[in-house]
Amino acid sequence: MEAGGLDNLGNLYQEVILDHSRRPRNFRTMEGASRQAEGYNPLCGDRVTIYVKMEGDVVKDASFQGSGCAISTSLASILTESMKGKTRAEAEALFETFHDLVTGERKADAPALGKLAVFSGVSEFPARVKCATLSWHTLRAALQEGDKADGTGVVSTE
Repeated sequence: MEAGGLDNLGNLYQEVILDHSRRPRNFRTMEGASRQAEGYNPLCGDRVTIYVKMEGDVVKDASFQGSGCAISTSLASILTESMKGKTRAEAEALFETFHDLVTGERKADAPALGKLAVFSGVSEFPARVKCATLSWHTLRAALQEGDKADGTGVVSTE
């Protein structure tokens, strides 16, 4: 791909992130959520609560509430869109692929991530990785720790 093509792709990714940050999708408290978890990054102050409605092992609906930077907010928006219809196992596999993408630890299968691939540039800014993974860790807490009797989990990314 030409250098100009990479610049255009980077600009497109930036536009998607800004759009989801300014007009987040699924930004609401969910009535009747079967699971929820709260996430907090004390280093920057990002906070998120993820709500999930499960039907068996499938995420039927997902939403979030919270406040944070553009990366944190847009990630929560795209994440909640992406999780609908996924099983817990599919969500976990997607997390691993996403984590590889943003940390640059291993080559990630960006096409498998769909819209979540717009966060590929985060790997160039290690300080922003926690911004990009807070919602993921919180979702995982809702899906895993949510197995507690009260259906809630709490995560802190210190």
